[in-house]
Amino acid sequence: MATLLYRLGRGALRRRRLVVALWLVVLVAAGLAAATLRGPTASNFTMPGTESQRALDLLADQFPAASGATGTIALKAPADGQLATPQGQAVVQELVQQASTLPGVVGAVNPLQVGAVSPNGRYALVQVQFATGGDDVTDEQRTAYEQVGAAAKAQGWQVAPGGEVLGGEPEIGSTEALGVLVAAIVLIITFGSLVAAGMTMLNALIGVGAGMAGLFALSGVVQLTSTAPILALMLGLAVGIDYSLFITSRHRQNLLDGLSPEEAVGRAVGTAGSAVVFAGATVVIALAGLAVVDIPFLTVMGLAAAGTVTVAVLVAITLQPALLGFAGRRVLPRRLRSVATATDGTTGAEDDSDVTDRPAATTTTTEEERNRFGFRWARLVTRFRVPVILVGLLGLGLLALPTPDMRLALPGAATAAVGSPARVANDLTVEGFGAGFTGRLAVVVAGDTPQATSAAVPQVTALLQRTENVLAVAPPQLSPDGRTALLGVVPKTGPTDEATETLVHDIRGAVSGIPDADVLLTGVTAIGIDVSEKLSDALPIYLLLVVGLSVLLLMLVFRSLLVPIKAALGFLLTVAATFGITVAVFQQGHLADLVGLDTPGPLISFLPILLIGILFGLAMDYEVFLVSRMREDFVHGETARQATISGMGHGARVVTAAALIMISVFGGFVFLEDPVIKSMGFALAIGVAIDAFVVRMTIVPAVMSLLGDRAWWLPRWLNRALPNVDIEGEGLRTHLEDRTPTHV
Repeated sequence: MATLLYRLGRGALRRRRLVVALWLVVLVAAGLAAATLRGPTASNFTMPGTESQRALDLLADQFPAASGATGTIALKAPADGQLATPQGQAVVQELVQQASTLPGVVGAVNPLQVGAVSPNGRYALVQVQFATGGDDVTDEQRTAYEQVGAAAKAQGWQVAPGGEVLGGEPEIGSTEALGVLVAAIVLIITFGSLVAAGMTMLNALIGVGAGMAGLFALSGVVQLTSTAPILALMLGLAVGIDYSLFITSRHRQNLLDGLSPEEAVGRAVGTAGSAVVFAGATVVIALAGLAVVDIPFLTVMGLAAAGTVTVAVLVAITLQPALLGFAGRRVLPRRLRSVATATDGTTGAEDDSDVTDRPAATTTTTEEERNRFGFRWARLVTRFRVPVILVGLLGLGLLALPTPDMRLALPGAATAAVGSPARVANDLTVEGFGAGFTGRLAVVVAGDTPQATSAAVPQVTALLQRTENVLAVAPPQLSPDGRTALLGVVPKTGPTDEATETLVHDIRGAVSGIPDADVLLTGVTAIGIDVSEKLSDALPIYLLLVVGLSVLLLMLVFRSLLVPIKAALGFLLTVAATFGITVAVFQQGHLADLVGLDTPGPLISFLPILLIGILFGLAMDYEVFLVSRMREDFVHGETARQATISGMGHGARVVTAAALIMISVFGGFVFLEDPVIKSMGFALAIGVAIDAFVVRMTIVPAVMSLLGDRAWWLPRWLNRALPNVDIEGEGLRTHLEDRTPTHV
């Protein structure tokens, strides 16, 4: 693979104008396709096979009027008892009339007629039924709904439209651009050259632009969840910058070693590019592997992010060499350009002609390099390897302590940003009626005949009223043919409370034996509980798949048994500590103000499984870039300890820059108001920081030094069975030596 990529890199530089033109055509074509073919995103999370989803499907088939999205308008009168006065009743009646005539609304229920009034006569809830599901409600219909009640507000009433109909697409603002700005600063400091930093950033932005445009173009035929594009954006930006950074760094080193720009690019793509392809492949495999848990919306999210990562890899190994060809030696700091020019004996001007290939450079470590922080840190870690390992394990273990307390749920209005319409309506409802009214359940009773349904409804109602933690059961709504009934159930606790989760299971157990009728429990709260439980059940299976995959892939790369096991255990430490910190901040509320979190609550259901998939790819990324250099030096005769120090010394600067860029990009999304995106950005940033600086750059060299020569042991039979993927460029080195002229 290294030899193939070497030729690809040289070819891209030689034909750099054509390569840049082709990528610009791809970018423009994808942008036009996105503008014309883009479809809406979905804010709901369906889960085929669950009882709550079966109930929704049944309603859509037999009781369509009750299957659309619902809204709840919370009202608060200026004074207690005002809802009982003629003036107050007139205000409510006018508002109900206005709501029932809104575009897309089937009807609105007067709270005075159904008793949806607080005991003090000050609060009321108006139920609004839409004709279509939440994802099919247009922006115009949603805007009209949010503006209802102008007359009541003018008289001093509080009017807060809420409910599932307000579920919308999280917006990308300017705050996450701070992460990109920090990444640019890191690149400038790392390279010491505005040209190198600018081309690396430009390359990554073109890649993420093409990837996102292609994703939005496909959204017309594939339904995306509202968080899928944002996940794809944050991951595409992070890996795009990192992959370009790795190739540019190796190219600059090759120039300083005396190679011509064309040869330097070829070898950079052949060596660092091989690692980029492998690292990108691991991320893509882990994200695409989300399909094995058989959860549609999670599969789409994984494939969307995998698509942007794939584009980032292709851009890094094709467009980046072309841009480096335009830059020439300007990718080096000014003080080093003359050194590189004098070394290879050519002028600074570049043309498309070939140059005589030099033999593979044998990089030696100078005294100046040995005094760099990476070498000094590696010597310190290997010297005190046992204490370092113990302190690292103890520290990560302490960070992981909150992990067993992790609770999962779908996002709700209770944790929405303070001041948002959904949050205002939720808080007003809780204030007037209690938390249970924000997490109402729906029981669907379906019989083969109207008589069977009529006979089952009283039995179901009685069982529901006797169930612990049920506050109230609403009268049934019957379908036109009388075969389907819908009963509303109000729990005493909120939608994300553990007691509500218990209530869902209690209700299902209580009504399971009703004869001659299907009784199914659904509603937004029940759907959230079903989704969370299915994701929790899938988590161990996916984790086992990812860990097994990491061991197999690293055995292929490093021809070792202990190195992959060590890498997998390090990955598990990273995941456990990341979960612990995220739970402490977002669920338990510790230091929540630092991330701008208004209200702590359960983590979003798909965060753990998504975090595992992404961190797996990034962890293997850093593992390859650090440990491959250790193996290269060990194979060429250095002792295991010397190879560990050398690998860390040469790789620490680039890996540090790459990790800081990842953290900056992911951290930029923490500033968004949406708590789901905020938690995703935070968890990814913390996970990268822990894995790069604690696990890969501290514990890994300490363990490698402790293992010594045993780190590279592999049974002979397994060595013969495993294919050689040549991730380190050994085949490329042989290929270059064979081409070197024997005469002087």
